[in-house]
Amino acid sequence: MSRRLEELDWRETPIGEISLRRRLDPTLRTDVYEVKLGDEFLMSSLFTVAEEALATLGLAALDRDDLDVVNGGLGLAYTAGAALADPRVRSLHVVEYLEPVIDWHERRLLPLSPPVTDDPRCHLVHGDFFALVAAGSGFGGGTPSKVDAVLLDIDHTPSHVLNGSHSAFYTLDGLTRVADRLNPGGVFALWSDEPPDDAFLAVLRQVFATAEGHLVEFPNPLTGGTSSNGVYVAVR
Repeated sequence: MSRRLEELDWRETPIGEISLRRRLDPTLRTDVYEVKLGDEFLMSSLFTVAEEALATLGLAALDRDDLDVVNGGLGLAYTAGAALADPRVRSLHVVEYLEPVIDWHERRLLPLSPPVTDDPRCHLVHGDFFALVAAGSGFGGGTPSKVDAVLLDIDHTPSHVLNGSHSAFYTLDGLTRVADRLNPGGVFALWSDEPPDDAFLAVLRQVFATAEGHLVEFPNPLTGGTSSNGVYVAVR
């Protein structure tokens, strides 16, 4: 078990200072891994249920084998880990904009680093997911030109983005571009820090054949209550 608080890495990035720290939670008596961008908390290993549900709900909408999957946003790798737990996944390409995050996993600093980086199906791609979608030329790193699923967990919500340039993705044009990267019947699934939003579901339904919002609830050990996130699942 770790010391009370330890900063494992700190870097300057194009979108601000990013840091990875590990702390011992005195109540739970467990190590908690946290990522901060500047003064803002991006993610915590205390709350991973919805990140895992992004993969399980998204892939459950597919009725085929030999799946080629793109995961936008590596983070602590809980979405990637849940995707790799599905034996139907043939390849998983994880597109991450921040090179330090990839480096953390290659250095095996996080609990899921070994099972994710050691899996031969998994490929970590350093790139800008949103720029790749806008370019319309695939996701790089040897990713197939068309895939069966795109699982996205980068921004807080479709309207609360980490970088203003991301906003164009959540429009009809941006969503049409990602739909074009899917095989027929393919799935686009999106994590959100907030419950599903009817207005964004309406936009999804203009692009995809079906689109559903899932409320994912989980216990919050910090408050002693229940918290929730949203997962959107849209089928081409």
